[in-house]
Amino acid sequence: MATVLLIEDEIALGMIVRDSLEVRGFTVDYAIDGEEGLALFRSKKPDVVVTDVMMPKLDGFSLAERIRADDPYVPIIFLTARSQTVDVVKGFDLGGNDYLKKPFSMDELIVRIKALLNRNQPTRPADPEKLTIGKYHFDYTRQKLALNDHEELLSHREAELLRRLYDHRNQVLERSTVLLDLWGDDSFFNGRSLDVFITRLRRHLKDDPNVQILNIRGVGYKLIA
Repeated sequence: MATVLLIEDEIALGMIVRDSLEVRGFTVDYAIDGEEGLALFRSKKPDVVVTDVMMPKLDGFSLAERIRADDPYVPIIFLTARSQTVDVVKGFDLGGNDYLKKPFSMDELIVRIKALLNRNQPTRPADPEKLTIGKYHFDYTRQKLALNDHEELLSHREAELLRRLYDHRNQVLERSTVLLDLWGDDSFFNGRSLDVFITRLRRHLKDDPNVQILNIRGVGYKLIA
């Protein structure tokens, strides 16, 4: 069974979640703050990370950012009392795969963990993979987009979304496919988050008029390049 790294500073809640996961066959490493969680991540190499957002020493967003610097692909689930769009977008922007609003049911957490573990994770390329999008050069592995001498660092989520658009360039990429692949479900709330990232990518690509991300109403998006 998979190994879960759980980081939760509310010890009573953390113990309940840990025990519930272990009863269901998961191996659980438990930390009570972000710094301890990062150290456990680097030593244990878990299959999935479940982390609170509001924590001492290192908050969940900062923890996710450091984890992503080490590993672009390990699934990260945020446990949070925050549900405003700006907070959720920030979490996804830093590389989170899913979030659960407190209070939550253990059954829902387990379903989400299993969904992320069952999802095919991308294989890390052996060498940096540089792609051409119009006049831009997109380094997917390093998450960088370059035009002439100007280079921009993309967020993890921006790079993943742009890669999927590139793989379907000049074709329709269905909105529901993107949401299920990158967000875990196609809820209205996650759809709003996706809209934010599409807007950001359009801004990154605005200096080449031959590159466009079109809305295909009711279906999805098309990258024209």
